[in-house]
Amino acid sequence: MNITAEEKLMYDVMKAIYDSGIPVNFKGSMVLKACLMEAGYDDETRHTVDIDANWYSDTPQTAEQMVASLQKAIDKNGIGLSVSIYRMYGEGRSAGFELADRSSGEVLFTMDVDVNRPQPQTKIYEVAGVRFCGVAPIQMIADKVAAISTDKVFRRIKDVVDLYYLSRVVPFDRAAVLETLKSSGRELDDFNGFLYRSDELYHSYEKFRFAGDVTKPPFDEVYHSAKSYIKDILPND
Repeated sequence: MNITAEEKLMYDVMKAIYDSGIPVNFKGSMVLKACLMEAGYDDETRHTVDIDANWYSDTPQTAEQMVASLQKAIDKNGIGLSVSIYRMYGEGRSAGFELADRSSGEVLFTMDVDVNRPQPQTKIYEVAGVRFCGVAPIQMIADKVAAISTDKVFRRIKDVVDLYYLSRVVPFDRAAVLETLKSSGRELDDFNGFLYRSDELYHSYEKFRFAGDVTKPPFDEVYHSAKSYIKDILPND
């Protein structure tokens, strides 16, 4: 599996933040890619252009404090990026940061950070010479299953794609998924859209872009692999 230069830079930033001791763990596509690589997945996967994270703090963090902490971590590791905030966190809203090339000012990627959300299961990943704390595979699977159980599946087609990837290397454990959902205070919906509106899912998939030169697998392959993978948790007909 190839890592783009941009993804390598994002991993370097994640390592810098982890090494700094900022109370942050990571989630999203960058963690999924690390999980897949650790499990021996060799094929290309969809690329991403942002970092997703959770930040935990005993006292409310100001925008200035968060930017200063991130910038200090990046500077300490000699990474030539400048951090700025373009969206402050709030009720149901993540903080949004832009990371720009210090010389040109060009924004290279963004970072979305949820603050003081429920604590997920985490583990330490090591990939491409980088070490960081990210959500555990079972947490990723549970979150994606919960998302596609609702009609959000049409906007979250990437979660179906990710379950297709995970089905290749990570066994599905129904009991562990249900326990993880319970710990997160989440419940499954009825999977109506996923199970019975495959034509609409197909159209969502057709519109979904795979960045770079990554080959987009056929929808039927993705859909049926994901469906078979999670069959133990699907409602009985």
